[in-house]
Amino acid sequence: QVQLVESGGGLVQAGGSLRLSCAASGLTVSSYVMGWFRQAPGKEREFVAAIRRSGSSTYYADSVKGRFTISRDNAKNTVYLQMNSLKPEDTAVYYCAASIVGYRPGITAEYDYWGQGTQVTVSS
Repeated sequence: QVQLVESGGGLVQAGGSLRLSCAASGLTVSSYVMGWFRQAPGKEREFVAAIRRSGSSTYYADSVKGRFTISRDNAKNTVYLQMNSLKPEDTAVYYCAASIVGYRPGITAEYDYWGQGTQVTVSS
């Protein structure tokens, strides 16, 4: 049974940093395209970042480019999202996801497994 468990969310002031973790079981993160998405109240779920199986290719939404970094620890079977220079508009529930095929890593429908999410709140 596949499980993706996010952690690391919380309340932070604007300009601060958080690191989210996504611990996987039932799958090997290096065999999947792994992504982070977020959903703010009243809005659709949107792409944040993704990393390909090789680990050498990463993708970011324009809104987070230069501030967020996705990475992976194969030994821990865990994916991370380092978030720096946080803004109030980054406030959302953040979800980890895994895609078997991952042709279009920015597309929600490409992902096969999802975590339950972790809340990130950025105060101004």
